[in-house]
This record gives sequence, structure tokens and C-alpha cells, in this order.
Amino acid sequence: MNLETHEPVTEHLGVLETAALLRELTAALLDTTDFDEALTRLVTVARDAVPGVTWCGFTVLRAGEPAGVAASDPRLAELDDFGHGPESPAMSAIHRREMLLSADLATEERWPAWTARARALGVRGVLAAPVDVDDQVIGAINLYADAPDALTARRQLTAMLLAEHAGLLLAGVRGRARQAALADEIDETLLQEGVVGQAIGVIMTQRGCPAPEALQVLRSAASALSIPLREVAERLVVTVSRPREG
Repeated sequence: MNLETHEPVTEHLGVLETAALLRELTAALLDTTDFDEALTRLVTVARDAVPGVTWCGFTVLRAGEPAGVAASDPRLAELDDFGHGPESPAMSAIHRREMLLSADLATEERWPAWTARARALGVRGVLAAPVDVDDQVIGAINLYADAPDALTARRQLTAMLLAEHAGLLLAGVRGRARQAALADEIDETLLQEGVVGQAIGVIMTQRGCPAPEALQVLRSAASALSIPLREVAERLVVTVSRPREG
């Protein structure tokens, strides 16, 4: 007789929920180079996608110094900032490099001042997970519940996966921002450089377009012809400078 075994439905749903969360988070952060905007998207997605979570915040430190926060609800932003010093779930999670849970703040004793303020704002449970972004930026994602015991063991696993995935995505955001800044510097240099600058001026005159668009035209031509940008510029300048036959 064949006996079929099945995963419990709740566990199966937990896997699907987590996969949907990570997919949605990836989509939300994949196209931005603005780190602050990425944090805002992150806390919004986490708040809406993790069952049992009512609010979400993110605490950021850059090179060991406080750098800011993001909060899904501005009313609770103070819980993620540095006004409580090291005595908060976020800072404890960052310093200890481990996830911290308080399922019921009514019995919490680790962060007295922070806990009193959190309860006054309607928070009944908190889970803080450290997030490693790169060698300059670390942080913590903070999940808040408005009811005790809402942050179950399964939610803790989801939070751990969320923190790891968020770290990778935020590192990507910072990497794209650095590349964009470098590209802007290169563009500025090219705009002022000899024959490339002349070619850009020609294209601007011919097309009535701004310099960045003219530079992109040159780059597209260089890519299509598989020759260096400067050679494309030289050819263009030579062409327009050549006397027309009468």
C-alpha cells in the first residue's frame, strides 16, 4: 500500500508567503539607485507582505555612525532612530549581530525607556534583525505588531530571510549608485574633452538636443560600429569639417 505524505498546509503557506515577499521586495528595489528611496520601499513592502506585522522600520548606520531611519508609519519613526542610544531592539540587534524578539512588550525589561514609548504608541511586539549591506553600511529591519504573540516562530524565520535578502538588494542599490556617479563624472569629462566635445556640439546642432542625449547618440554609434567612442567622434568631426564640393 502506498502512503502519501504531505507537508502541513500552514508550513506550505509559509514557504509561499516568504517566496512572494522576497519576489516583491526584489521587484521594488531592482530599479532604484537612491538608497533612501530603497529603504522606504523596503519598509512598505515588509509591512504589507509579512502577516502579523503592523508597522516596519529600518535603522541605518554608516561607517559606525548613525545615518538615519525609514519607517512605514512616520508616527513610529522615533522607535527606529537613535534617541534611545544603544537601549533599543534595533541597536541591540546591530551590536550583538543577532535577531532579537520581544513577543509581548508587557513583560519586556531589556529596553525600559524604549519599551514604555513603544507601548504608548500601540506597539505590543517587536522583532529586530541585523542587516549587513556592505563594508560601510549596516542596519536593522524592525518589525512591529499591535498585538502580543503575533510574531510567531515562522515569522522569525521570515524575518531572517528578509534581512539577508534585503542586505543583498541594498548592496546592489549602493553599487548602482556608485556606478551612476562614476558615469556622470566620465560624462562630464567627455563633454569637455577635445574631439568628443566637438562631436557632441555637432550632434546638438543637428538634432537640437541637449548634451547628454548627444553623448548617448555617440555611444550608440560606437556600440553599433564596434569602434571606440573617440574614433566615432573623430569621423563625425572630419565629415562635417570636410569642404563640400561645389
